[in-house]
Amino acid sequence: MNVNPIQLPEIGALRRRCIALAMLDAIICPEWEYRYFSFNAHWSAGEEMASMRNGQGDEWFLLFGEAGAALKGFAHESPVPSADFAKEVQNSVPGEFGSFLQEPAFSMESATFCYWRRAQDNLWSLVSLKTAEHSNADDGSTDLLSLLVASSSAYEDFSNDYFERKISREVINAIYEHAPLTAMIVAYLNPEIEMKVVAEMAKEIGYPCEDSPETGG
Repeated sequence: MNVNPIQLPEIGALRRRCIALAMLDAIICPEWEYRYFSFNAHWSAGEEMASMRNGQGDEWFLLFGEAGAALKGFAHESPVPSADFAKEVQNSVPGEFGSFLQEPAFSMESATFCYWRRAQDNLWSLVSLKTAEHSNADDGSTDLLSLLVASSSAYEDFSNDYFERKISREVINAIYEHAPLTAMIVAYLNPEIEMKVVAEMAKEIGYPCEDSPETGG
């Protein structure tokens, strides 16, 4: 089973989840190269970028902008022919997502799944190969996008497996709801990190920190 476009949250909710995941990872693991999730609230004028890398060759990139949002992922074990699919992405995604389609940092030449949604659309659209052989192939989206669509218990399991940390579901829910970061929450997640370091990371991510208003709504 691959992720059905109906399963993806609307753009605003998806953005908030991406920011929350990036903030959790940043506090727990300050070393950027070891994190799964990242978010740059200042990617470019009018654009924000979320990403995931698992260190095993799988990744996704998600761009938020005035046109809407577009997501491209690559699962290295997927039977979907990456080169063919990458060409289909360029042919299928509307031209208003040009900065997404042409971004070198997104490795657009390697892709096994892609979704896009205009700001005025009611649903996400899915790029698919028009060949019977690969139309139902596992594109890797179910696994790689799971934390974008699942409840906080899924991150609880993820952090236990990846960071070898049992994180309270109450704290995860607070971050998912964008509760402003406090010294208590930060100390719980990582007692060795300084609050001023967290505040700088929160500014880059666009997450509200104690006494700091959330950017971007």
